[in-house]
Amino acid sequence: MKIAIINGPNLNLLGMREPGVYGSQSFEDYYQGLQKKFPEIEFSFYQSNIEGELINEIQKAGFEYDGIILNPAGYTHTSVAIGDAIAAIKAPVIEVHISNVHAREDFRKISHVSAKCKGTISGLGMKGYELAVTWLKDNLSP
Repeated sequence: MKIAIINGPNLNLLGMREPGVYGSQSFEDYYQGLQKKFPEIEFSFYQSNIEGELINEIQKAGFEYDGIILNPAGYTHTSVAIGDAIAAIKAPVIEVHISNVHAREDFRKISHVSAKCKGTISGLGMKGYELAVTWLKDNLSP
């Protein structure tokens, strides 16, 4: 099984950015642990702060991978184009947010991507990525 993890803007700063909200672990360290926990899965990881690059990666992975775990970060609330990219691909997408976006500012309660995704995991820290992998593994056939 092949799973792509795609992270949006500012997630390259995990471990340094607002540790009270996002924790103190870098995504690179977390990702290494995830690969060890699921050795039977072929992962790819991509992060960009640029909307068009994220769309290109979603389109590419959407026809090459069995599933996608997407944290669109701030683009969740602004990008109709990312939602459209998700709707255009074959692979199911699980949306993950480290923080509980519904417990934050009002503008974060609006999502242009959630309705296009198979499901959303929000507010469980980086554990949300592991839960998304488990769902994809249990519900998709390779």
